[in-house]
Amino acid sequence: MIGDSLLLINARIVGEDKILDPGWMHVTEGVIGELGHGAPPNELFSGLAYHQVDARGQWVVPGFIDMHVHGANGADVMDGTSSAIEKIGQFHIQHGTTGWLPTTLTAPIEALEKSIQASGIAQQTAWRSGSAQVLGVHLEGPFLSPSKMGAQNPVFVQPPNISIMKRLLETVPGLVRKVTLAPEQPGALQLIQFLREEKVIVSIGHTVASYEETIKAFEAGATHATHVFNAMNSIHHREPGAVGACLLSQNVICELIADGHHVHPEVLKLVMRLKGKDGVILITDAIGATGKPDGVYQLGGMNIVVKQGISTLQDSQSLAGSTLTMDEAIRNMMIQVGVTLFEAIQMASLTPARELGLDHRKGVLAVGHDADFVLLDESLLASETYILGRRLYRRS
Repeated sequence: MIGDSLLLINARIVGEDKILDPGWMHVTEGVIGELGHGAPPNELFSGLAYHQVDARGQWVVPGFIDMHVHGANGADVMDGTSSAIEKIGQFHIQHGTTGWLPTTLTAPIEALEKSIQASGIAQQTAWRSGSAQVLGVHLEGPFLSPSKMGAQNPVFVQPPNISIMKRLLETVPGLVRKVTLAPEQPGALQLIQFLREEKVIVSIGHTVASYEETIKAFEAGATHATHVFNAMNSIHHREPGAVGACLLSQNVICELIADGHHVHPEVLKLVMRLKGKDGVILITDAIGATGKPDGVYQLGGMNIVVKQGISTLQDSQSLAGSTLTMDEAIRNMMIQVGVTLFEAIQMASLTPARELGLDHRKGVLAVGHDADFVLLDESLLASETYILGRRLYRRS
């Protein structure tokens, strides 16, 4: 899987703490060997065999890590096949995503097991088909609030159950990295404590929890909030709700769907003031209709309508996931919210890498880190995507 020795030149490199403009980067055996400002010194590479890539003044940024993806290009994680997982990864790599968590829906346990197994297979084979790396699985359910299902099927919701959770974790040991649950449900706090012992990220979401119930979940070990503001009680001046607890808890990471529809840009500005780039992760929550034309599609057995890129349940008009991509989320945060390029890139790379415990090798362009990077043009559209120094996508 590891690419050949590569020398990237004429780039605007968004590095660990500064922009190298112009800059160069040497990659060997899939790892970043050296970075520098200006032109690479000839004596450094004399006698070495390498492939040279001219970035032509484009931005070079760390590969994006999307912790919440249901599908794309007509494929859904719940299809339960490795080919579906690969197809999803093939689409999102075109928008700069180099690593992702296939995200399930609330469904029968057997269907969840099938999707976990498929993700495990794709984790080993995806690179052959030019697909983004599977970094783990995110179980969004089945332990959600029946009152805050969003676009998930309430028929399959279950109360928190450690035995069921053990069964899902054992499907492919070590693959489930994140679980979304409603902390107010009976048995939820015990399940949170169990998951933390298993080193699984616990995220609160699809919940009617009060401020106090949410704080108890954080004290039990939850560290993450699934698409903040969406499918949870919002802030009221006499009841701060789950949102208030998420925004005021310093060590809690908040996911945001920055598509301009799920959360108003001015509210995104508020979140940024309270949490900053270290406390926010950009996600897509992309569904199978992502990359497809407007029309009627299926999500978890329910009809959804996509119109002008906005996906809603056909029956209720409630938002149903998104058709967002990671490079679009970055553009939206910069244009609509006014964050800097540094901030936007970190929320799509280093902050999720840190949350997954992968920041020692992913999420930043630094010596010794995996050579997962993206070339962005002047419009901040992904033009090339590399994983471990190997180019897996190039825009035609």
